[in-house]
Amino acid sequence: MATGHTSAAPAPKAPQATTATKYVYLTFDDGPHPKYTAQVLAILRRYGVRATFFEIGRNVARYPYLTRRADLYGHSVQNHTWSHPDLRKVSWATFKSQVRTTDRALRAQTGYTPRCLRPPYGATNSVVAKRAAALGKKVKLWSLDTRDWSRPGTAVIVRRVLNNVRSGSVVLLHDGGGNRSQTVAALPTILKALKARGYVFYPLWCL
Repeated sequence: MATGHTSAAPAPKAPQATTATKYVYLTFDDGPHPKYTAQVLAILRRYGVRATFFEIGRNVARYPYLTRRADLYGHSVQNHTWSHPDLRKVSWATFKSQVRTTDRALRAQTGYTPRCLRPPYGATNSVVAKRAAALGKKVKLWSLDTRDWSRPGTAVIVRRVLNNVRSGSVVLLHDGGGNRSQTVAALPTILKALKARGYVFYPLWCL
């Protein structure tokens, strides 16, 4: 069975961040979704921004063309498990299956094995971290939670990003898992404002 060690991630498709540059990592969880992921990808492309998509394996299996599109557009596509369980509460066998099955689905569309693992709900502990490492993964959470999943309103999502962002922030947004129309609506304003502040955008690779 394939593991996270069998195929190296590609060279990053964007320059690596430096201390001389204000930079931010936009991340989108729970896709791909046939409506919202497509809209997010179109907006990111319009603004020339690259992001990171933490995808659920069973959604990749349903909508593989969206994973291919994200990769084609230069985004990083990473592992968010097969079915979104709390990884603190599963057996080692289930953990391996959740990660490896998703790895295979993603590798089939992108040609590489993800190095980042984002545990669903951000639920992690020392056991999750050790198990992830055993599969060649780095646990990658976020530093700025927009809580967009709760649908607080487009203006609130925008404000949460712009009031709290700093250089190096990892911003949590969602392109799947429910109605993400507010997130889609907020994205152009967020991108324009961050660009106006001099931020550049990088994808995460966990190399």
